[in-house]
Amino acid sequence: MHVREFGNKEAPLLVFLHGGGVGGWMWGQQADYFKNYHVLIPTLQGHGSRSDETAFSIRGNALEIIELILQKKVEKDVHIIGFSIGSQICLEILTLAPTLIKTAMINSAVVIPMGYMIPFIAPTIKMTFPLIKNKTFAKAQAKQLYMDGHFFTKYYEESLKMNPSTLIAVLKENMAFKLPKDFPKSSARILVTAGEKEKGLVKKSVQKIINGNKCCESFIVPDIGHGFPVANPQLFNRVLKDWIENGGSEVGKMESIEQ
Repeated sequence: MHVREFGNKEAPLLVFLHGGGVGGWMWGQQADYFKNYHVLIPTLQGHGSRSDETAFSIRGNALEIIELILQKKVEKDVHIIGFSIGSQICLEILTLAPTLIKTAMINSAVVIPMGYMIPFIAPTIKMTFPLIKNKTFAKAQAKQLYMDGHFFTKYYEESLKMNPSTLIAVLKENMAFKLPKDFPKSSARILVTAGEKEKGLVKKSVQKIINGNKCCESFIVPDIGHGFPVANPQLFNRVLKDWIENGGSEVGKMESIEQ
């Protein structure tokens, strides 16, 4: 596993899990902001420096990250933060290791399976994959994730590296994922977020997650689509810091902040 490590190694542990098709570089502004913490940013299977791998599974990634946390945590508090499929991996971690994590921030996770779509993934990707090399198409895709600005070059470079088999596996895992049955056993305090402009499936998933564990709260981010950590990193960092350090006492007030 490739892991970028930042900050104070004596401080509590923050683990950031990136979304599918992007990389740990999406957390650059979080790594800078949380430099007083011990920050770990692992690369998920089949992405970036691991693009030679074709296997990808939510459970497999979760097990790898649990092992990483156990190696690094000593007696520290552990906080995990995920975006999109990274958030699905966080939910799996919370279930597999229900007492390991102190707080979690789940951003834009989908927990309502779309099984009817899965048979169409492989033929669609095989047909459209060559478009990834087209910069105009890539910019349109990047814009959906707020990565059409200074992140675009990195986004485009890593898109070119990704194996089509990996992309198919990522999409299948994403669309098949449902809230694990033992999720209610997690003792972590969990903040579940989604952008106000996200698809209905993401917003419905927020409600399903908070109904699934008594330690959950939600935060709908005004005027944001799929990409809260990148679209408004200043607000994201304030919300996360408040959740970790103050139990979310300011989160409700932040919901009315103008973007």
